[in-house]
Amino acid sequence: MDNGSNNQQPNFQQQNGQPNGGTQSVYINQAKSNGIGTAGFILALIALLVTSWIPVLDFIVWLLGAIFSIIGLFKQPKGLAIAGTIISFIGIIFILFIVTVLFGAALA
Repeated sequence: MDNGSNNQQPNFQQQNGQPNGGTQSVYINQAKSNGIGTAGFILALIALLVTSWIPVLDFIVWLLGAIFSIIGLFKQPKGLAIAGTIISFIGIIFILFIVTVLFGAALA
């Protein structure tokens, strides 16, 4: 029995999850990283904590940590690069002090 009224639902077509063909925007916020600065910081920490008992290896790791950290200072974010630079230069000064004391004692 038809009483003259249509009970049709409106036709909403969905595209990309939005009614009526709307568009969907996706924003991806990626955290910036400074890989070379992080590598310099890690090398400086390794030189500080691990390789102190191998003098030649210690100096090489300190120097690499200083170089990587200085390069990392020119990129954003700078936090770990600054920390790696400070640790590296404190370590290099300490190594040079120890070498000077050892050579001074050997010459005396």
